[in-house]
Amino acid sequence: MIEIYRELAQRLKSGHSCVVATIIRTRGSTPREVGAKMLIDEQGAATGTIGGGCGEADVWARAQEVMATGRPEIVEVDLLSDTDDQGGRACGGIMYVHLERVGGSASRT
Repeated sequence: MIEIYRELAQRLKSGHSCVVATIIRTRGSTPREVGAKMLIDEQGAATGTIGGGCGEADVWARAQEVMATGRPEIVEVDLLSDTDDQGGRACGGIMYVHLERVGGSASRT
């Protein structure tokens, strides 16, 4: 988690923006706990993780919208049918992820 805060501080200090994705609620079995964070920068690079897989990809895509508009949102990530390639297992839970742009402006550089 320290890495996330260092990266965030560095981005803010340099005048760049990023989207902070934070798990705010879970139901059932999820890969990460409430409070887990991921930063998505203006170029789409991520620091940290909220669990990987298709759910994280969905959050990344929505983060691009939040970066562009500056409007925070909460994304429901349904992992009930998120299966892996190895054994067909499903996480069996749902995560609610808050997305918020910090620093910079709505337009990308």
